[in-house]
Amino acid sequence: MEELSLLFLLLPVAALSGWWTGRRAALRSGGRRMTRLSSSYFRGLNYLLNEQPDKAIEVFLQIADIDRDTVETHFALGNLFRRRGEVERAIRIHQNLIERSSLSDEHRTLALLELGEDYMRAGLLDRAEILFSDLVKEGTLAPKALRHLISIYQQERDWENAIAHAGKLERATGEPMGRLIAQFECEIAEQQIAVGNWATARVHLRNAFGHEANSIRAGLIEARLAMANGDDVAAMRSYERVARHEPDIFIEVMRPLLDLYERLGERDRAHDFLREMIDRYAGVAPLLAKARMIQQELGAKAAGEFLLSELLERPSIKGQSALISLCMSEDASVSPEQAQRLLTGLGQINQRLVSSSPTYRCNRCGFAARAHHWQCPSCKSWASIKPIHNAAGE
Repeated sequence: MEELSLLFLLLPVAALSGWWTGRRAALRSGGRRMTRLSSSYFRGLNYLLNEQPDKAIEVFLQIADIDRDTVETHFALGNLFRRRGEVERAIRIHQNLIERSSLSDEHRTLALLELGEDYMRAGLLDRAEILFSDLVKEGTLAPKALRHLISIYQQERDWENAIAHAGKLERATGEPMGRLIAQFECEIAEQQIAVGNWATARVHLRNAFGHEANSIRAGLIEARLAMANGDDVAAMRSYERVARHEPDIFIEVMRPLLDLYERLGERDRAHDFLREMIDRYAGVAPLLAKARMIQQELGAKAAGEFLLSELLERPSIKGQSALISLCMSEDASVSPEQAQRLLTGLGQINQRLVSSSPTYRCNRCGFAARAHHWQCPSCKSWASIKPIHNAAGE
């Protein structure tokens, strides 16, 4: 009886001992399994970093087979398949994840987002739109979903929805979306002009200016509408305002603006504005336009002298060509002394053009240089720097 009582007393101890032994064995086994998984993860990551996606996919597929609950592995596989253009495989992976009852809400939401990106890549924009819209309604991952929706609406040219969702994105993130919305408003204005709805187009132009006060595109459309309505003065002012705010757009407005100056008899204003653009615009277009006006008013000789003085400060191949043409024109009437000065000036312009141009270029990365290098300073490749064979080079 005493032995039986002792046995009953030892049973809990034995059970505890067995549990502890089993737990240690499980930990050792689990540790070995986790070590294998970690090693595989790092191998797959290494393949990705070395741009070997085929080997990375092989490793990740092995991990997925070993542990069906490794959600991150499936996400990595889905992304890899999508990047490789194997969209159907990516879709299947993300759909399988979503169907798992054990998946957390966070992972299910992420899987829905990934599936939407798969649909976009496959051109199934209607399916992607439904998924992203549902995510926005739920309020989860809303900024990412909104960005995808805006991209979809741009592809579909659904500008009203693009505007609405860009506004939602701005409210959700605080990121300014005014410039983008202004472009969408201009798209609608262009559509309305094409069908003759000028009043509606003006409404959308006002909206565009409301989102971006100095919208270049809206200003150009505004000028076109003013010209179509016979209001040349308003068109002239719109073009000038656009060019002053963004001098790089001058080449786009120069021709219609010069025509407006001519029609309105505003030659002095044209000279002043061209002078302003010469000082602010990096190209040679306003300089050549002013030289042509001087030639019309004072002759080729005066135009040539003006052009020579300007080109000595800012050399240009196009400007040099225009100067030579002026010197050769019938009304140039250049004296020997003036011809000598022009030739000297042309030589100085040409020398500055040549000295400012690179004479060597790397045939691997395109790095340009004035001197030869055996090793490219940019891409570090050897013997890839070669002479440039063009008008300013060899």
